[in-house]
Amino acid sequence: MKRVHVAAAVIRGEDGRILIARRPDDKHQGGLWEFPGGKVEEGEAVLAALSRELHEELGIIVSAARPLIQVRHDYADKHVLLDVWEVSRFTGEPHGAEGQPLAWVGPRQLSDYEFPAANRPIVAAARLPEHYLITPEGLDGPELLAGVRAAVANGIRLIQLRAPAMFDAQYRDIAVDVQGLCAGKAQLMLKGPLEWLGDFPAAGWHLTAEQLRKYAGNGRPLPEGRWLAASCHSAEELELATRIGADFVTLSPLQATETHPQAQPLGWERASELLQGFNQPCYLLGGVGPQHLEQAWQAGAQGVAGIRAFWPERQR
Repeated sequence: MKRVHVAAAVIRGEDGRILIARRPDDKHQGGLWEFPGGKVEEGEAVLAALSRELHEELGIIVSAARPLIQVRHDYADKHVLLDVWEVSRFTGEPHGAEGQPLAWVGPRQLSDYEFPAANRPIVAAARLPEHYLITPEGLDGPELLAGVRAAVANGIRLIQLRAPAMFDAQYRDIAVDVQGLCAGKAQLMLKGPLEWLGDFPAAGWHLTAEQLRKYAGNGRPLPEGRWLAASCHSAEELELATRIGADFVTLSPLQATETHPQAQPLGWERASELLQGFNQPCYLLGGVGPQHLEQAWQAGAQGVAGIRAFWPERQR
């Protein structure tokens, strides 16, 4: 099967919108929308290829970019490796230099456009933030609400409500309030029995590793359009997350932590190896914080997840 290495860009404007282009009708996957880019020539560095293609296609010069995600996809006639970078700064006014229609689209509206199948993880990565907050254990309701309110005010846009010590009724009650705090500002991810899904339509769901193993053979338990995540700790669980159709995962523990001192850490090298063959966005978790973000990107991750690292100082 023919192998094609493609460099593609999620180009983000100052207002947060993302630039997409429509493929010519007479090309492979014609008529669908895509993230601009093109083939990497043999011996060419990926960033050099991306910069060349964006200059040729859009008339812009890239001045700041970083790795976002790698996606491997088999079509009937070719195997494609999409090497996707986020472009945050450029000079020039983007235009369809090859006659292709362009559109600046808000991240939430990306799902309204039809992309090739291989682009689904890229759409997810483009919509997800760099940081994933997981709420600490042992807090009562008012403490949790105060912390979430402060985190949202500080710009956190993805929050997992984790409170394993709470009774189900307590958790469900606090989830209603947290959902209200997050509305229109942050994406809330809940944990618990899948029977609760219908009661929290605005929330995504984060599966435990146990749930992942239980439900992986039954297909995706949430409809498309609702975020589905999973906790992973091994290559096997990453494969199960792919099988169940998870939109993103956490991979842990990266390093030793106070909360799970008995767990064997993966380390940066092993985590990077595991992500080489994984097509979905992944947050590294365990002993990491904002200061590790660049290292996480280089390892192939979407970003970093944490409890203490992202919980507002005055709420600790």
